[in-house]
Amino acid sequence: MPDFQFMVEAFLQALVAGLLVGALYGLMCVGLAIIFGIMRVINFAQGDFMMLGMYVTYYLFVLVGMQGAMGTVGPYIAIVLAAPIMFAVGWLVHYFLISRVTGKRTATLDGGGHYAQLILTLGIALVLQNGAMMIFGPQLQSVRTPLSSSAWEIGPLWGDAVSIFINKGRGVATLISVVVILLLAALIQRTRLGKALRAAADNPVASTYMGIDVNSAYRIAFALGTCVTAVAGGLLSTNYPFHPFTGLEFVIIMYAGVVLGGIGSILGAFWGGMIIGLVQQLSSLVLPTQLQNAAIFVFFLLIVTLRPQGLFGRVSERT
Repeated sequence: MPDFQFMVEAFLQALVAGLLVGALYGLMCVGLAIIFGIMRVINFAQGDFMMLGMYVTYYLFVLVGMQGAMGTVGPYIAIVLAAPIMFAVGWLVHYFLISRVTGKRTATLDGGGHYAQLILTLGIALVLQNGAMMIFGPQLQSVRTPLSSSAWEIGPLWGDAVSIFINKGRGVATLISVVVILLLAALIQRTRLGKALRAAADNPVASTYMGIDVNSAYRIAFALGTCVTAVAGGLLSTNYPFHPFTGLEFVIIMYAGVVLGGIGSILGAFWGGMIIGLVQQLSSLVLPTQLQNAAIFVFFLLIVTLRPQGLFGRVSERT
């Protein structure tokens, strides 16, 4: 019986950890889904924008003095302040670079501009990685908060043996992620801006005839997607040490989550990231840590084989 209780406790703990990690993965994926779903741009630099958001959060937290003055809420105030900065970064990157290979300009480019987009975003990723290495150095950094080293206990659930522990830092990050997702869903579905973004995604030509500035819609989508992923990075930095090449560890997970959830579906991307977090943590019960990512992509290939449009995607090409 003690062995069975231990197995139940381990499963429940892995399940909770998967939900907490999956919420952050989901928020990362939503940022990419906004760009990928609306602009149809494969952005290799998305993980590096997340890394940049981590550093912006870190330096706001340390240099502005939030570490001592704001106490426990300091990291989260830093994340809130980092969000508009990263929105501005995304807006400027699109204005000066991405806009050259998207929108109306793609009519004169080979492959509808996709070749140029791939090379350009890969170049931006390399500049961000090496620039961060030169400016910030290779040392591991993290946004230290007292919540990261404490936990809530739920239980005992079964006799005196089975309890679940929820890391407070990850729990707060999960709640913030859910709130951000709900606000984004309301923005996309309920506001005039959201309707313009969806129209630009569905049919850019018809949107132009209806008076929608497609290039402006794309710029807002790129900036918003950059901002959302950077917020996810800021939340992740409270529990996960980072360095200039951290983005490489997560960009493939972002794309897997977007495709798994269904291209063009914002909520689908969130659930795709959530599923990846669950598979990653639950696989640790039977696999060594080194094979967790392998489990993710075995599951990913299985789902894509059985349902190519993703779990929440529609059969049509554009959703």
